[in-house]
Amino acid sequence: MKILWRLSRETRGYRAIIALAVLTIIAASGISLVAPNVLTRIITMIQEGITPNDMPTVVALSLLLLGLYALTQIFRAANNILAHKAAWNIVENVRVKVYAKLQTFSTEYFASVHTGDLMSRIVSDTGTLEMLYAHIIPQTVSDILTLIGVTIVLFSMNAKLAALTCIPIPLLLLSSWVYVKKIRPIFRGRQKVLGTINTRLHDNFDGIKEIRAFGQEKREEAFLRDGFRQFTVVTLKGLFRGAFYGPSLVLLGNLGTVIVLAVGGYFSFLGEITPAYVIGFIFYLNLFYSPIMSMAERMEPMQEATAGAERVVEILDTPLTIQNADGAVALDACQGAIAFENVEFYYDAAKPILKHINIEIKPGTFTAFVGPTGVGKSTMVNLAARFYDPIEGSVKLDGHDLRELTLESLRKHIAFVPQDTFLFNMSIAENIAYARPDATEAEIVRAAEIARIHNDILEMPDGYASVTGERGVKLSGGQKQRIAIARAVLCGASVLILDEATSSVDAETERMIQHSIDELAGTHTIIAIAHRLSTIINADQICVFHEGEIVERGTHAELMARGGLYRRMYELQTEDARD
Repeated sequence: MKILWRLSRETRGYRAIIALAVLTIIAASGISLVAPNVLTRIITMIQEGITPNDMPTVVALSLLLLGLYALTQIFRAANNILAHKAAWNIVENVRVKVYAKLQTFSTEYFASVHTGDLMSRIVSDTGTLEMLYAHIIPQTVSDILTLIGVTIVLFSMNAKLAALTCIPIPLLLLSSWVYVKKIRPIFRGRQKVLGTINTRLHDNFDGIKEIRAFGQEKREEAFLRDGFRQFTVVTLKGLFRGAFYGPSLVLLGNLGTVIVLAVGGYFSFLGEITPAYVIGFIFYLNLFYSPIMSMAERMEPMQEATAGAERVVEILDTPLTIQNADGAVALDACQGAIAFENVEFYYDAAKPILKHINIEIKPGTFTAFVGPTGVGKSTMVNLAARFYDPIEGSVKLDGHDLRELTLESLRKHIAFVPQDTFLFNMSIAENIAYARPDATEAEIVRAAEIARIHNDILEMPDGYASVTGERGVKLSGGQKQRIAIARAVLCGASVLILDEATSSVDAETERMIQHSIDELAGTHTIIAIAHRLSTIINADQICVFHEGEIVERGTHAELMARGGLYRRMYELQTEDARD
């Protein structure tokens, strides 16, 4: 009920349709209560002997009974249509909402979860909500109303017989409770196994080249076979338990019928009721046990839907770490001045990543972060783009604390080129214009020229219409990096962040990217993490990091003259290049 109550918030916009669907099922349930009474009257007339004068009444009652049956099915069909319409629209909205919520999560979150599991939650787990809203909830409402109505009718007909029919109910409730306790963990486990399978499939499709290169096809096939086997075992375990549960419900329902026949026959023998009355009572008794058994039988799909819903709600209710603050303002124009003021950052206070960082970056200047791996350089650019928030201190853009600005306006003014460049499976032109879909062809070409990728594109079979393939698989690493730089240039941001843009390219591509950076310098505020120090010798400011602190700062010439860590790093790279 807690999950259902939480999910009720996701039905906004479709509650009127749901209410109408409930009304149709109520109508169908109400009509179904009238039909046995009409049928009992017909049977009584037949038992007492029909005369010619009775025929019009029999025909009228028969037509009425047929009309009631037809009307019941019409309302059930209407319920089916309305419930499915509401359910699938709710599923659609929840899927979009889950995806939208995931987009707001920090990059740290995505580093700790599997993509395949997230895909399973968006597609598979949300799909279980259709079962919930189109089948389980409407039918449960119908069953409860039918049960209440039939109970009233049965006790009004004969309180003794009605009381006897309730004997199997405690057993039904007990068996259902035991079943739910046993089955819910099974379905939770099944959804988890499905998420694991999706994760492995996603990884395998992304890493198909590595799988083939190292001859691990059989190993991956065996892993997936084990995963599918686990899914089959868990599913069959649930089905096997259900195989005993369903028949036990039918047996308990039959027990109630036997009790009524035996006791009703005895009352008929005593002359307290007529045989037709007993038959009519049995008709209503079938209506009495049918919803009970129907609700009990829905325990299995209910647990499946609940298991999926729990995983969906877990995403929807995950608190955000990076979000717009109350009263956040939009930054319309941006000069590109960035300041780190006494910034500290850590995941574990005992192991700080950044310690009391203070840097001022003037608009239109080129600042480089260098240093060994794991000293906080990537954390710095992530803070500058507000992928993280500092634990202490502040990061400012044009004098505004980033936490005081709306994320939407901040993303417009800061372009980020990550080390691991991602390209969408679309044309090169579409990839370059991804941040500005309305960009003209001339603007796209100009951005490509600045990024020194224009000539490469013209040599491709379809030019700018060439499709990059999934994750840019059809392009070299250097080409992907330069397309990413063109994309960042075209978006028009004042601040350009390059996270090791030349770490995996050849010397010729490195020179091209260096020329691109030099051309952008002066018109953009550039922050670059540099692995190859030769690419940042023209930087206005070079910050050397060591163990979370800035230990040296200055231009290339100033740092070389100082003879510290930077000079040792530069000379070591120069010697390696000669070798």
